[in-house]
Amino acid sequence: MEDREIFANLVTVPPVFVRLDGRAFHGLTKKLGFARPFDDRFSGAMEQVSRLLVGESGLAPVFAYTFSDEISLYFRELPFSGRVEKIDSVAASFAASALTLSLGVDEPLAFDARIVIATPEVAVEYMAGRQDEAWRNHLNAYCQQALVSEGMSMAEAAEKLRGLPAQELHEMMHERGVNLAKTPAWQRRGILVCKKPVTKEGYNPLTQEQVIVQRSTVAADRDLPLFTTPEGQAFLKDLIAGSPGS
Repeated sequence: MEDREIFANLVTVPPVFVRLDGRAFHGLTKKLGFARPFDDRFSGAMEQVSRLLVGESGLAPVFAYTFSDEISLYFRELPFSGRVEKIDSVAASFAASALTLSLGVDEPLAFDARIVIATPEVAVEYMAGRQDEAWRNHLNAYCQQALVSEGMSMAEAAEKLRGLPAQELHEMMHERGVNLAKTPAWQRRGILVCKKPVTKEGYNPLTQEQVIVQRSTVAADRDLPLFTTPEGQAFLKDLIAGSPGS
């Protein structure tokens, strides 16, 4: 019957991104009473899921980039011999399980997954594009919540904001006393999780001496540069090319 498994032999080659998107999370955030437009508890949970994907899932992505209910994983090497069906299903199911545990909810959660083929150059472009989407999501979230607090329904607010350019959204909040350029960096630019080298003091039982050893740890960066700037482009190129501990 294996010949009837229509995508079982579909494979890809690295480098690739695997992008995970939460399914129907609006109801979840409402049920749990998360703050709007951004909630530290949910953000912390998504960071924790990203940490587990990088450090403990067995998938071994180079890094994870997350904002809202989305996580992008970058791979220079692929598990499961590059089998698309396997990579997508394991990444999505692991993320869903990890978020369920992190939030302590008693109902199923789900992510969908897709693979985005890349080159190192395309990877830089992809990350800049996702950060642009994080900024747009940030603008919409603040503006929608402002309109809802003024009496609109969620649907009415979404319709009013549909298609408005970023500058108009920025001005809308400025008129309400909020400078969206001064909100927390993680809300505007997302969170990046990767392995970083650390120096630790250890003990060599053979020589009975204290020694300095290099280890790696999974760390999160909540103060990212703007990826379209020279600083941000250099940051991405180093990250994607591979730095010590990555």
